[in-house]
Amino acid sequence: MTNEIRLAFAHPDERAAATSGPVALDRISLRDHIVEVEIGAFQAERGTTQRVCFNIVVEVRPLTGEIDDDVDRILSYDRVTEAIAFELAAERLNLLETLADRVAERILLEPQAMRVFVRIEKLDRGPGALGVEIVRARTVVQPVEAIEDEKPHPRVVYLTNDAVHSDRLKGWIDQLDAEAVPLIFCVGPHDLPLPETGHAMTQRRIDLLAMEQNAWVLAARDHRCVVVSTRTELDWAMKNGQICVWAPSKIVLDAVEGPAVGTEGAVALAAWFAREMEARRMIGIGETLPENGPVPVRSIALDDDVI
Repeated sequence: MTNEIRLAFAHPDERAAATSGPVALDRISLRDHIVEVEIGAFQAERGTTQRVCFNIVVEVRPLTGEIDDDVDRILSYDRVTEAIAFELAAERLNLLETLADRVAERILLEPQAMRVFVRIEKLDRGPGALGVEIVRARTVVQPVEAIEDEKPHPRVVYLTNDAVHSDRLKGWIDQLDAEAVPLIFCVGPHDLPLPETGHAMTQRRIDLLAMEQNAWVLAARDHRCVVVSTRTELDWAMKNGQICVWAPSKIVLDAVEGPAVGTEGAVALAAWFAREMEARRMIGIGETLPENGPVPVRSIALDDDVI
């Protein structure tokens, strides 16, 4: 009995370990994540916020093969905190039980998640922490498609090198950023001569690296632009209002059906990326984009002040 009582108040990580089944699962955890939120059924809890503490453990299916230190192959911690933020923003709730159930359900939308322990505690309602803890398990192994409704659809903006170095760059970024739509910039290679290897695969990497070097040049011209290389980072950035500059090597080289890459095909590569990201529009600044591309396009001349 003593051990049962201890486990009842232990961190969910210990609870998960003590109740694990015959199939070994990996676990990720979020500890002492505190958010100020308006919640509660009592009148005194309306119109004011209080501290709510989240402790969450997610049991996930072990990866097959090498992880390769690749963030896109694991269940990111950001997905756990995003689940909390999404449910807190959806509506005001009276009960911690309702919030815990919804957070658990949203986490279980992730393909890797198999079982989740959610403990939520109010820190300001009494001399101690008042809380609830639930356990939920996946009933269907396949991912739930409802999560697609939340998928952001960015604007992909291709900049020529002349556009990258233009005095109008800040004004263009100001206008694009003001529209409150996720924004991802793509660039071609820099203007310096590139090594020529005579070998398709090695040349492909050199061409991609030249584009990534140029991405850092753009980031240096405006502090709002952050160079991003993984899909996980892109998804997080789009949901959090961060302007991205795409570094293409990882996504292109990891793609099952990747595009052809060459220094002369930077626009085609950006168009492929726009399709992969399900962009709502692709804009070319300093470049006339083909009208028959995978997404709607708009071309902006270098001497245009207004986008």
